[in-house]
Amino acid sequence: MEEMLSNVFKALGHPIRRNILDLLKQSPKTTGELNESFPEVTRYAIMKHLTILEEGNLIVTRRKGKFKLNYLNAVPLQDMYNRWVGKYMQPTANSLLNLRSVVEKKGDGKKMTETNKSFHIEQEIFIDGSREQVFKALTEKVEDWWEFRLAPKHLSSQFTFETVPGGQFMEKWGENAGAVWGTVYYVNAPEEIRVQGHLGMQGAVNSAYTYKLIDKDGGTVLQLSHTASGVIQENWEQDHKHGWEYLLGTLLKKYVENKA
Repeated sequence: MEEMLSNVFKALGHPIRRNILDLLKQSPKTTGELNESFPEVTRYAIMKHLTILEEGNLIVTRRKGKFKLNYLNAVPLQDMYNRWVGKYMQPTANSLLNLRSVVEKKGDGKKMTETNKSFHIEQEIFIDGSREQVFKALTEKVEDWWEFRLAPKHLSSQFTFETVPGGQFMEKWGENAGAVWGTVYYVNAPEEIRVQGHLGMQGAVNSAYTYKLIDKDGGTVLQLSHTASGVIQENWEQDHKHGWEYLLGTLLKKYVENKA
């Protein structure tokens, strides 16, 4: 953990690298696009900055055709926040990240803009536990750490996650009430599971997310990919980025590492 934090501080130590993260916060960029954003810097220097950001786990890369896309991975920043800021705050402050706000937005009087567009979120989290432990927490024990609920606030609810093709990730409250958070369409335990589900988004939206688990340095790297398209409200991408950072980078990580 200390080495990982040292790499994060090193990555944040140069203004160009901080500017690169600002650009990636807006949207993923190819290496060529990032190079064009800094005409005063050589391509070699940009590549070196990207390598340092990767070592700090602040960016993740995915290949799309002949291009390599760079994505912001804010989870290490969430770890820093939890270490030096979060523990001094009331736990309820985390409700600001609650995905429920994506669904309800009750009583705020604000107009929400809807447009046909898409978003793609990529995040990586290192967890000090085996793939089997992480996969079990993601599926069999999801109720123990998954904080967000679609049930009415005055009711308690329970989660089930059927890890077979066609199985459902479901929240139930009462005899005849509940919600499907996702439907499994691919599973290869304990390496990967792919799910289709709205995750709190309503309306004409296609949404799918994937968990991939990779052995690394005696622990597990959890790779999240989440893609959504359709009638997307303007705040949904940021809400889900923050929601995933909190769910996986804080709640799941803490749950597994405390159990290990």
